[in-house]
Amino acid sequence: TLACLAFCAPAMAQRAVDLELVLAVDASGSVNQQRFELQQEGYAAAFRHPRVLAAIRSGPNQAIAVTMFQWTGPSLQRVAIPWTIIRDDASTQALADAIDAMPRQLFGGGTSISGAIDFAVGVLAASPVKGTRRIIDISGDGANSSGRPVTRARDAAVALDIRINGLPILSLEPGLDDYYRDNVIGGPGAFVIAADGYESFAVAILNKLILEIAAAP
Repeated sequence: TLACLAFCAPAMAQRAVDLELVLAVDASGSVNQQRFELQQEGYAAAFRHPRVLAAIRSGPNQAIAVTMFQWTGPSLQRVAIPWTIIRDDASTQALADAIDAMPRQLFGGGTSISGAIDFAVGVLAASPVKGTRRIIDISGDGANSSGRPVTRARDAAVALDIRINGLPILSLEPGLDDYYRDNVIGGPGAFVIAADGYESFAVAILNKLILEIAAAP
């Protein structure tokens, strides 16, 4: 372990990847434990899907870096999966296992999408890898209700050449996909893929990941 601490971080720092991807998972009060676990299962299942690895291998560096954090209020965010490079079957499976085993760290505190975006910008700034593209992906089931205006956070991130994509879950707010399009996503090629409910989250996240990783328009 000590050897890994000495050598793994520098090796990661020298690694060029096709994408730095920040996954921001809603853990606010509207997300009960069952809904949180459905998000978890959706992400884990997506990374286990062979199409995701095929998308990773389609890039010039054939590797991406992924991190995941949970978010609620303006200053309530917790990194759950640190920066991880995935490039092959073993690393994608290991990431999926880590997501499956991830404990919930937040249980309420409001819904601050702006706080999540601002936190994600900091996570990207501290990334130990260099990605050709940088993307923040926000999943959630409600509109911004606390913190600074979400459009200001979005614009600040886009000004840093960071793209924001959205995965709204429409269980509680049926028009949330339009809200995300107008207020949350930003940057060239940014998109929204909505999940009709938590049960369809896995399909939505799989489609989203393939689009992001393969850099499809």
